[in-house]
Amino acid sequence: MTAENLHMGLIMDGNRRYAKRLALQPWKGHDHGAQIVEGILDWCKNNNIKEISLYTISIQNLQRPKIEIDYLMEIFRKEFQHFKDEKSKVKENKLRIRFLGRKELFPEDIQKLIAEIEEDTKDYTGYKLNFCFGYGGQEEIIDAFKEISKEIKKGTISSENINTELVDKHLYNASKPDFIIRTSGEHRTSNFLLWQSTYSEWIFVDKLFPEMKDEDFDKALLEFNNRKRRFGK
Repeated sequence: MTAENLHMGLIMDGNRRYAKRLALQPWKGHDHGAQIVEGILDWCKNNNIKEISLYTISIQNLQRPKIEIDYLMEIFRKEFQHFKDEKSKVKENKLRIRFLGRKELFPEDIQKLIAEIEEDTKDYTGYKLNFCFGYGGQEEIIDAFKEISKEIKKGTISSENINTELVDKHLYNASKPDFIIRTSGEHRTSNFLLWQSTYSEWIFVDKLFPEMKDEDFDKALLEFNNRKRRFGK
C-alpha cells in the first residue's frame, strides 16, 4: 500500500483516557503516546508520505494543571533530545524537523533545543516532520495578519495585495495536508491547521492514540485513497 508525496496531519488524541483505563494518573498517558511516534515516522517512510504534521500540544493545552504541564515538558525534553542525538538516522532520511507555533511560550531550555534541531535539519529535503507546538489554527492566522499589517504600515504592500497567496506566505507553514487523522473517536478539528485543511480529507478513528498500530494507519490510508477529491469543483 503506497501513496505519492502526501502530507498527513495527525491529531494524537486519547492519551489521558488511555492512562485512566490503566488506572494511572491521566498525564502518564503521554508517555505511551510518545513511544509510538517514531514508529509512525517509519510507517510514513514505508508509504512514501513525505510530510507529517503532528498536533503535539495546543495553546489551549498549556492551560492544563501545572503537574501535567511539567510532566509534558520532561517528555518533550527527552524526546526532542533523542531526535537531536539521532543525527545519523535523521541525516540518512534527510528529515527536516520544524516546530510550528508560539515557541516563546515554552521554557528557555526547550526553546534552545528545538532551535538547534531546526538549524541542524534546515537543509534536508527528504521528509518533513512538523511538530505543531504551542499551536492553534486561529492563533496562526492572527499571527499571519499581524505580520501582514506590519508590512502595510511600512508601505511595502497595500491592503489590496491581501489574497490567499499572501496569507500562505505568512503562515508558520503553508503546506496543506492531503488527509488528517484524528484518533479517540472525537469528531472535531480542535483548532488544527484551520487555514491549511480547507480541502483536506478528515478521517476519524475510534481507537485512542496509544492504541494505534500500523494496520490502523493502513486502513486510514486506504480510506483516503478510496475517496474522490473534488476541491470544491
